[in-house]
Amino acid sequence: MKTSIFRLVLFLSLLSLSGCAHVISKDLRMKSDPSLTLSQVRQHPEAFVGKMVVWGGEVIETLNQKDGTTQIEVFQRSLGWRGEPKETVASEGRFLVSIDQYLDPYLFRKGRKITVAGEILGEKIKPIGEMDYRYPLISSKQIYLWPEYYYYPYPYYYDPWWPYPYWRWGFGFGYYYFPHRHRHR
Repeated sequence: MKTSIFRLVLFLSLLSLSGCAHVISKDLRMKSDPSLTLSQVRQHPEAFVGKMVVWGGEVIETLNQKDGTTQIEVFQRSLGWRGEPKETVASEGRFLVSIDQYLDPYLFRKGRKITVAGEILGEKIKPIGEMDYRYPLISSKQIYLWPEYYYYPYPYYYDPWWPYPYWRWGFGFGYYYFPHRHRHR
């Protein structure tokens, strides 16, 4: 009995830990240089050709080429501990990812978050509006498309702890609300 419970607890523990793993393989992360930033590569792309990096961000545009490859323009975001691009305002710019296969532009549409491990190929100059922009170009070795999350608010206010003190929102600011009862005389 104790052995089967121990095995069940061990299995559930390992199962829960597997969901916390980094999305890029350990081999590629070991080959990459985590100290290499996008702004460093933008300044001197020829100095970093052949280096491996793990970058991520939000898809701006996905273009399928005539030769069967795909090019993704990415707005860079810093990565969290699992490799997910963070929801921050700060960014070091944009970069291009070259993939040796067809990727559907509907799946890799504008606003989707991706994490890419790849080798720096150099730079490519493309216009943004009337300005020419120097994009660092990387060849993808592994790409991860993050799932979309939808948050649906309750159609009504739900408070599982009523009548205890709870947090309530009012006019965009939170305040504490302590319900109390009046005694009838």
